[in-house]
Amino acid sequence: MHTALILVDLQNDFMPGGALAVKEGDRVIEPANRLAQAFTLVVATQDWHPADHESFAIAHAGRQPGEVIDLHGLPQVLWPVHCVQETNGAEFHPDLDRARITKVIRKGMDPRTDSYSGFFDNGHRRATGLADYLREKGVTTLYVLGLATDYCVKWTAIDAVRLGFTTWLVEDACRGVGLQADDIPAALVDMQRAGVARTTVEAVLRARK
Repeated sequence: MHTALILVDLQNDFMPGGALAVKEGDRVIEPANRLAQAFTLVVATQDWHPADHESFAIAHAGRQPGEVIDLHGLPQVLWPVHCVQETNGAEFHPDLDRARITKVIRKGMDPRTDSYSGFFDNGHRRATGLADYLREKGVTTLYVLGLATDYCVKWTAIDAVRLGFTTWLVEDACRGVGLQADDIPAALVDMQRAGVARTTVEAVLRARK
């Protein structure tokens, strides 16, 4: 087994109507399910924040979601309260085929540090265990999709390349936040520069027949 599919943060709070809704985020579920049928190893990452997480704007008097602050030496976008442990918002979208998921990696549990990447917190101070799990399974190539293109997908894919995995972004099975107009295109450029290759759902399915 040399390949794995990584489903990034397909959780209720990132879906339309959720606390931190990504436009058309629910459009990713159907292609995620189709792709999951083509892989033996499917890993899902899950934002799993304590209620007092310091990335939440509410933790900083007078601050609003979308503002950027210095949080313990790291730049931090402040977010609405989202994906709090044991809440419905933190659960996977109900239409996601959980039966195909072989491993769930939870992240963002340290209240002092956010964690966009499925591999590390934002300061690269603590690993989630994802890299070790993939290496134990003999994985060398990853296909990454999910939410959101310009945050958790981007940093998961870039870290994967840095860790030595051949990494493909399944571009049409991702959606972005887009706080600024150029955030999503800039994220695609950043990933490409880091060595992430871009592909599509149909191209992956054809290649895996």
